[in-house]
Amino acid sequence: MSEELVAGAEAVARAAHAGQRDKAGRPYAEHLAAVAAGVRTRGGDAALVAAAWLHDALEDGVLSEEWLRQAPFPQRTKDVVRALTKRHGEDLEAYARRILATPGARLVKTADIAHNADPRRLAALDEPTARRLALKYATMRAHLGLTAAD
Repeated sequence: MSEELVAGAEAVARAAHAGQRDKAGRPYAEHLAAVAAGVRTRGGDAALVAAAWLHDALEDGVLSEEWLRQAPFPQRTKDVVRALTKRHGEDLEAYARRILATPGARLVKTADIAHNADPRRLAALDEPTARRLALKYATMRAHLGLTAAD
């Protein structure tokens, strides 16, 4: 694995998401690190681990499409980041179709859902939010052909 590529993506992601917190108040970089580790564990290569670090950057608005276009990352990394960026007003079926059509995106999304849906993580949220998110993740798993074990 190209550790230089992964380290570069990690550095960019940590800087871009600095100060950002998840719904439970934890530093957002913890989620990114967990997704990157999940991709690595699932056999993802350096381009996919880099995409894991960057997977929320466009959607969260911390980096722009223009930045991504010019970034010194492989095209495969950029394609996966774009595929994982849910568009305003886009339904989950269309989002899932784009993920399934982009090589490597399903693997990164699998790691993302696995971390987001972790019962320990959901337990840190208020009950209505945890229920809403658990349903959202279950629906997305179904659209991607994943099971709760994935």
